[in-house]
Amino acid sequence: MRGKVYLLVEMRRPARLQALTGLRCFAAINIVLFHFSNPQWFGFLAPVVNAGYISVGYFILLSGFVLGYNYTERARAGQLDKVRFWKSRLIRIYPIYFLSLLLGWQVLGEEYKAHTHGMFWAGLVLTPLLLQGWVPSIATFLNTPAWTMSAEAFFYFIFPWMAKWRRPTAMAPYLAKMAGVWALGLIPGTLYIVFNPDGIAHPDRWSYGPWLEALKFTPLPHLASFVFGVMLASLDQMIERAHRVRFFLGVLGFGGIFGLLSLGSVVPFALVHDGLLMPLFGCIVLGLAGENPLASLLGARPLVFVGEASYCLYLLHFNFWNLIHSSHVLNRLGLARFDPWLSYVLLIALAVLALHFVEKPAQRQLRKWLAA
Repeated sequence: MRGKVYLLVEMRRPARLQALTGLRCFAAINIVLFHFSNPQWFGFLAPVVNAGYISVGYFILLSGFVLGYNYTERARAGQLDKVRFWKSRLIRIYPIYFLSLLLGWQVLGEEYKAHTHGMFWAGLVLTPLLLQGWVPSIATFLNTPAWTMSAEAFFYFIFPWMAKWRRPTAMAPYLAKMAGVWALGLIPGTLYIVFNPDGIAHPDRWSYGPWLEALKFTPLPHLASFVFGVMLASLDQMIERAHRVRFFLGVLGFGGIFGLLSLGSVVPFALVHDGLLMPLFGCIVLGLAGENPLASLLGARPLVFVGEASYCLYLLHFNFWNLIHSSHVLNRLGLARFDPWLSYVLLIALAVLALHFVEKPAQRQLRKWLAA
């Protein structure tokens, strides 16, 4: 009897980590500002906004952590059904993803002009199937941020096997393994710097080259971040929630990232874009997964409220921005003088509406249809 009771306790749904949801609010907004603002508007935060692309690396790592946090115990106990898991992930991401593609009609003509006929039709076929990210030239087809869903779909597919990895018994060897994953994650960017296949003297956020596009938008260069996140969930189990080291890890993570970004072009873009920041992102996650003032601050209700809509904001911000400005609605209402600040507020409001009136109802319906 005792053994059965213990199993039931172990299989309970883990507690929600509100502070991580709160941080998603800032991460998603920073991506919006990265795409649609002048970083110099934000004073000492300019380096953070100018490097808004790092939020994507954080989201990928956080995705691995959240899945590991919620599913590894079930997987290790042999209670994770692969097909049911894949259905749940499809239900989670596809409604808003599909909406983003429907709204992408606005740029369909531009996509036709920008690609060969073959690549255009490949984009039309592969993008709804979440496969466009494997072809760099069409990775951002119809909706620029949607390439990440192609990567996530691949990560979701392989996760059930990763979730069965043995629980670590000692921290030091496990940290060494995580350091190895970090080192592997630095290889793509390092190879790009060493060989410079695009011939770009000093790559930055504005640079373009086919190899740089592959580094930025295809799934494999980001796999290490996801794996690191999954492993981080097991490390999280080894540290008590209220342990004071979590607060210091969180402060170290935020401070370290701000310090690195403040160095500007001194730190190679190809490394900062994803792999370099893994350990610092990990520190932030461990800090906010604890019980401390930092977690309480970022777990505030307004931040969590917007953070819950962060997926909608991230995936739909290009679509909504185009709708707002192609319709000239602000000009017609005499509110153009408040732009772009009013547009930012509208993007957040529309994302919240999409969460409650599109994503959640569609997910409920899909659960009925797919019996998930």
